[in-house]
Amino acid sequence: MSTRRRRTTVNLEEWVPKTRLGKMIQEGRITSIEEIFTEGYQIREPQIVDALLPDMQEEVININLVQKQTDAGEKSRFKAIVAVGNKEGYVGLGSGKATQVRTAIEKAAIDARLNIVPVRRGCGSWECGCGRPHSVPFQVEGKCGGVRVVIIPGPRGLGLVAGEVAKVILGLAGIKDCWTRSYGSTRTIPSFAYAVFDALKKTYTLITPVDWVRH
Repeated sequence: MSTRRRRTTVNLEEWVPKTRLGKMIQEGRITSIEEIFTEGYQIREPQIVDALLPDMQEEVININLVQKQTDAGEKSRFKAIVAVGNKEGYVGLGSGKATQVRTAIEKAAIDARLNIVPVRRGCGSWECGCGRPHSVPFQVEGKCGGVRVVIIPGPRGLGLVAGEVAKVILGLAGIKDCWTRSYGSTRTIPSFAYAVFDALKKTYTLITPVDWVRH
């Protein structure tokens, strides 16, 4: 596994929006990423995320050499998996393939931005009850391939009781305290990473009493 921190450098001044959502953001009609998810818009340009979440961070989760048999022989390419997040409740995971490592990472970073999702944070541990958004509000489970990951709320100060890959993704999402349980082929890093990401996406599938007040 290769986990390296990268700095995001995107020139938004030269950005020419190609979608309706991008034009609305550039015109100032949408000023927060919360509005995008509330209205149900789909993000099709990575610059949208960079414009609304300027503090986005990237982490390279994994880089593998993949080979494909063609008529001309074997074709080798690098496959990268990158996670992005602002450590304040937004995280994305994406993959990219290219003949060069740098290009594969850049493609994966773009894909991760297009897949960004909000993560509900809270204090779901009965041992804590502080009410601060340091963990997940309830137990969630994610699956990908033959891997299943369960994220359990933890008390404040516990830290992330998880593997290295899960710690990176949970940290980018802004989760500071939780337990994790994993089942299946957990050594398969891509499937394990996407299982963690799937679990985080499910934090907004359940409506809590707090949401009753909002509606």
